[in-house]
Amino acid sequence: MPLLGSAAMLLSFDVATDATAEHDHWHTYEHLPERLSIPGFLRGTRWVAASGQPRYMVLYEVASLATLTSAAYVERLNAPTPWTTRTMVHYRGMTRGLCSLVHSVGFGFGRLALLVKFTPQQGTADAVHEWLGSDVLPGLPSQQGLGSAHLLQGAATAIMTNEQRIRGADGTVDSALIITAHDEAALKRAGDQITGAAGLVQRGATNISSVVYAMHYSLSCTEISKRAP
Repeated sequence: MPLLGSAAMLLSFDVATDATAEHDHWHTYEHLPERLSIPGFLRGTRWVAASGQPRYMVLYEVASLATLTSAAYVERLNAPTPWTTRTMVHYRGMTRGLCSLVHSVGFGFGRLALLVKFTPQQGTADAVHEWLGSDVLPGLPSQQGLGSAHLLQGAATAIMTNEQRIRGADGTVDSALIITAHDEAALKRAGDQITGAAGLVQRGATNISSVVYAMHYSLSCTEISKRAP
């Protein structure tokens, strides 16, 4: 199904190699439940690179863009737990986009996801997004091996918080396309067509990156609400 809500927070980052096991334990059992308990956070999914870097992609689906600047969320960012404080010192190269959901097609998540990040030339974002939304994305879910596709655009500026001070200043996201699939070869073919000379390159996009991720863990707010007290 299309992404839940009308906005999303997209993160990509590395973690120091000797801290990945502890990070994954913390992220699964403290961090995701903590985030999904904040009003407006609907689902959080962690992905790990199948090829390429950075190692992690995390997608939070949220009710609206206002969720990502809400007092409840900012308060949590300024009061990291001891476990969060110990873990975030191992983060490397965090990019964090507070994004509006421009287009979302198809159903469900495949076991794999292609993350394409890019920067449209000044003044061309609407045209590039329209091309993707009208000519490219609608046909993807019907291709064998593919599942859903989602176009995000950075739409709000994250303020500096105590969590960000621990890990270092975050980079931002301009535009991002996430395609999910169960077939890696089909996913890569779709990505090559979109990013290649007849795709984003022809339309003047820059800073194009493309990484394939495998789903690692996912949690929804409804699961949090059903937990025993």
